[in-house]
Amino acid sequence: MQNNSLAQQKPWYVQPWVWLLIAVPATAVIVGMALLYFAITTNDGLVVDDYYTRGKAINLDLARDRAAQVHGLEARIDIDMAGNRVSLTLKSQNYVPPREMKLSILHPTQPHHDQQVMLEQVGEGQYTAGIGELGRGKWYVQLEADDWRLSGRMQMPLTEPVVLSPRYTDVITGPS
Repeated sequence: MQNNSLAQQKPWYVQPWVWLLIAVPATAVIVGMALLYFAITTNDGLVVDDYYTRGKAINLDLARDRAAQVHGLEARIDIDMAGNRVSLTLKSQNYVPPREMKLSILHPTQPHHDQQVMLEQVGEGQYTAGIGELGRGKWYVQLEADDWRLSGRMQMPLTEPVVLSPRYTDVITGPS
């Protein structure tokens, strides 16, 4: 009787449970190799190699924000995408503006879309420059000259001009 039941059993490779037990770890190995390939071959542009140096530079950046507050600066930026021009109006309380300023328009996740332009003075507190095309979405904006910096965010396409004002505060808040 026992010989008859052994002869009627199917070989192991015909059993569905065996293939299920083999498929789960095999799939994990294949997916793991694919993720390893993508990790090695793609650029992780958001990771900074010199994070320690960049961390130490934060204090310098805060000093630039503080200087913008001391000067009483406020900038109003308008972007004409049809003419590929950016116009800026700089207001200050006790500061003589420079003849040129650097405007950086930074994409949050795709650094190859970032733009930096030098704004040239065309009148009292008035600046302009040409820019490239900006895609839809959120952008970071940074205006800097001499010892100060103004920064903010904008959403393209613009529905109204962007206003940049100092973001420095003496109060440091942490988790409560």
